[in-house]
Amino acid sequence: MATRIRLRREGRKGIPFYRIVVADRTSPRDGRFIEIIGTYAPKAKGEQVSLDADKAKAWLAKGATPSDTVQSLLKKAGVLSA
Repeated sequence: MATRIRLRREGRKGIPFYRIVVADRTSPRDGRFIEIIGTYAPKAKGEQVSLDADKAKAWLAKGATPSDTVQSLLKKAGVLSA
């Protein structure tokens, strides 16, 4: 099973909130997922990203590929090297 680390949209109109999830590559954006590894709130005033770095590293070691946006978030969090 090919897995991908990507964002899952939550929140309401005008106030986006995303969960960083590990999902099968073929599942829809807001569909089934395997595990939640963090959150991302782009309009938050305080901390925008909360991430479980150990889970992210474990999934990357298993071969999960991050989406472009999640890859930049992982770099900011220090999980991936620049």
